[in-house]
Amino acid sequence: MPSAGRPHDDPAGDVVRWAAFSCLLVPVVLVVYGASYGGAAVTTLGLAAVTAACRVLLRHSERTERAAARVLAEDPLPSGHRGRHSRSGAGSHRGCHGSGGTSPHD
Repeated sequence: MPSAGRPHDDPAGDVVRWAAFSCLLVPVVLVVYGASYGGAAVTTLGLAAVTAACRVLLRHSERTERAAARVLAEDPLPSGHRGRHSRSGAGSHRGCHGSGGTSPHD
């Protein structure tokens, strides 16, 4: 059951929350298992930097995706436009030398 203040579908937010949790948990585990406090602090700073960079990239990706979807929704192709390489009918191939004839390769 989602909480009241949190959006229902925020995968980037979930990733950032788990990363922040690991930024707190990993140094504790390192110290418990015998690493120095300095080493744990450096690890914490490194994890925090990676988490911040990932958050920025995820948010940028979400903004880009929303902008692309908005552009596609606002600017549909005209209904009569079939595209540059589309074929409008069965016998209308440009460059075709006719049907039924023999080619020099036969």
